[in-house]
Amino acid sequence: MSSIQTNQAHGQGLVIFQPFKKSRYFTALFFGQLFSILGSSITMVILPIVVFELTNSTAMMGTVMALYMLPNVVMLPIAGILVDKLNRVHIMLTVDIIRFIIMGVLSILAFTDQLNMTYLFILIFLMGLMDGFFLPAYSSVRAKVFTKDIRNAANSLTQVSQQGIRLFGPVLGGVIVTSFSAGWGFGLDALTYIVSLFFIISLRSLSFQQTTVNPQEKNSIKQDFIEGIDVIKQQSWLWITILAFSFINICAGGVTQVLLPWMINIHHEFEPVVYGLVLSSAGAGAIVSGIIFGLRKEWRKRGILAYAGVAASGLALLLTPFVSSVPLLMLLMFIDGAGIMLFGLIWETSLQEIVPEEKFGRVASLDYLGSFALLPVGYLLTGWLAEGVGEIETLVSLCAIILLISVGLLFHKGIRGFN
Repeated sequence: MSSIQTNQAHGQGLVIFQPFKKSRYFTALFFGQLFSILGSSITMVILPIVVFELTNSTAMMGTVMALYMLPNVVMLPIAGILVDKLNRVHIMLTVDIIRFIIMGVLSILAFTDQLNMTYLFILIFLMGLMDGFFLPAYSSVRAKVFTKDIRNAANSLTQVSQQGIRLFGPVLGGVIVTSFSAGWGFGLDALTYIVSLFFIISLRSLSFQQTTVNPQEKNSIKQDFIEGIDVIKQQSWLWITILAFSFINICAGGVTQVLLPWMINIHHEFEPVVYGLVLSSAGAGAIVSGIIFGLRKEWRKRGILAYAGVAASGLALLLTPFVSSVPLLMLLMFIDGAGIMLFGLIWETSLQEIVPEEKFGRVASLDYLGSFALLPVGYLLTGWLAEGVGEIETLVSLCAIILLISVGLLFHKGIRGFN
């Protein structure tokens, strides 16, 4: 009897790896996006170094990020409509080719010492534009490939691997720019898009349900956009969560991107290496949470689990100013990463289950729009409040808002009843 139980346990432990065996499409999508994210994570380390070398200005770095986010946000609703009308895989292939060209040009300019802020502004703007098209297309393809029998494990493997790459990529980027040059980093990023392209080519045989258009009754962009909103409105879990996270992301983004570096380097007066350890701890928590989630095919009471994870994250961040021990800070950030990962996995699987395939691009774009649109406002608001009322007070207030929203929604029937 014990040997049977052992075999069952062993089989359960391998559930997380079943997507590789059951779906060649999953394998192609998994490795294609993995290489793409590796290149992006390298560039995100090198880019600030290049900007500061050219200008020594934080305002210029902020402008670069704004120029990246602006077309990304503006194009998301239109991109979602196009994704539902065109072939998703073809969109991904086209975008990867253009991103390869953009990063290749950046690399050449860096190697020839011709890179300046004007070129950088233009190329980063184009990169944001392409990412705005890629995200809803990738989400739609993922929803098609992540079928019910592999969905939890597939989402878990994807998120865990991406977290791992985001831990490894910045280190690699730092080594490249220190030992070689920025041109090599941009060039490696360009190469990853070519590698990704070869994997995505094998997805061309995928067929998708698309919105049928009557030639005599062509929908306008406005009507297509409203159809996406209608899908969201039909499910309280969807519209409540998108609305809630438009505010939660403002608070969380301000805390992690603006206040957390200040708290560790200035408030606690730790060495810069501690900041790296803290960020790594959040990534480790996300990886552990993702692995645990992927070990089961089904999770019940997912609405409660999701917002309990958000509440745990908010509470962990709230406690960070009052903890001066590095191991305890790392533990709190581990909890933060684990909680957010748990929510993210439940949210992604729920979209793949609920949203009709032919309208997934529009819904995904609206989801990304809710997540990204107000982030710049959050950064500005956090900085302004921190200077006006104090950094610790601002951090506590923002974390309290996260806690109030997440705990409050646990009492909502649409959230608590989502299974």
